[in-house]
Amino acid sequence: MSERILNPDLGFVKDVINAGGESLKKCYQCATCSVVCNVSPDDSPFPRKEMVQAQWGLKDELFRNPDIWLCHQCSDCTANCPRGAKPGEVLNAIRKMSIEEFSVSRFMARIVNQPVFLLLLFAVPVAILLAFVAGQGFLGGNIPLQDGKIEYGKFLFSLKYIDPLFSIVALLALASLGIGISKYWKAMYSGLPAGSTPKMGLGAAITDTIKDILAHNRFKKCEVTKARSTAHMLVFYSFIGLFITTILAFGKVILEPQTGYLAYLGHPVEISESLLTGLIIVYKIIGNISAVALIAGILLVMANRMNNAKKAGLGSYYDWLFISIVAGLGITGLLAELLRLANTPVAYPIYIVHLSFVFFLFAYAPFSKMAHMFYRGTAMVFGKMTGRI
Repeated sequence: MSERILNPDLGFVKDVINAGGESLKKCYQCATCSVVCNVSPDDSPFPRKEMVQAQWGLKDELFRNPDIWLCHQCSDCTANCPRGAKPGEVLNAIRKMSIEEFSVSRFMARIVNQPVFLLLLFAVPVAILLAFVAGQGFLGGNIPLQDGKIEYGKFLFSLKYIDPLFSIVALLALASLGIGISKYWKAMYSGLPAGSTPKMGLGAAITDTIKDILAHNRFKKCEVTKARSTAHMLVFYSFIGLFITTILAFGKVILEPQTGYLAYLGHPVEISESLLTGLIIVYKIIGNISAVALIAGILLVMANRMNNAKKAGLGSYYDWLFISIVAGLGITGLLAELLRLANTPVAYPIYIVHLSFVFFLFAYAPFSKMAHMFYRGTAMVFGKMTGRI
């Protein structure tokens, strides 16, 4: 009979409670949660064992456990718990702490998820953007117009400063996220029994996971919060659409013969006016459809949370911060476009606010709920390779 030495961390139990798992100690291990969960495997199902590990303070056991991410917070367990222990909320708190554990900067992860620092975090992009505006003399009302129409590019010197700045921020965020995911992958491997062999190749597991994510197959198994699947799909695909829009718009910014980035560097390219016009039309169509879908999706997310608050829990600051940032991103983006079409100077401050939301979302992505899709995707790949899924 094999023996294992466990190292309980009582401080960790308090941290879970403070992070949104305040109902943790109500659990008395009846296993109802594992029975009603449709996404949990039959072999060693969750979330009962995770509730035990959390109550015992088994921090290392939890953080290297892929099941905390294979849980999609359907809230079937929370709705059916006879003690009101809310296992879905507890695991959500543990996921938040897992991101802090594997982040390149735990300090940043803590700051991002504490409401007291919200204004400070927003002040960073606002200060940077206003500095660019002030440097060009536009704060005094000297609004840049081209043929009487608003021109955002000159307002913020997009080619010289804003595009490079946001590109650098995105790359740093991706690098930080990549390091965190790598640390989590190693932690999951360290938890495998000795002599374990893969049940599926890495390439096949990644392909299978992508198919599951694109179809939202696991979300569709939820009972209490069935509408989450539609809401999540709208938000997910709108992000893809907006990413495509950004790439196409950036391509136009680079290639435009007179004002493009290559022309700015002294290397203009030949591109037909019809091709350039077609490119603009395509990315505007994709961008507007995606923006409307994003707003509709995130409002549906809010409505679902409100409607299911009694059964599933309303969610913590950690949840609502991400929801609010996405809502702000979509609303200010669409509003900035409408105000620009109306040719009113009010479009400029709204544009600053919109870019601040964009900066916030991506600069702090490795430390916020934005990182969920990457950690959960990694756990799903690992689960398929090891036969857990």
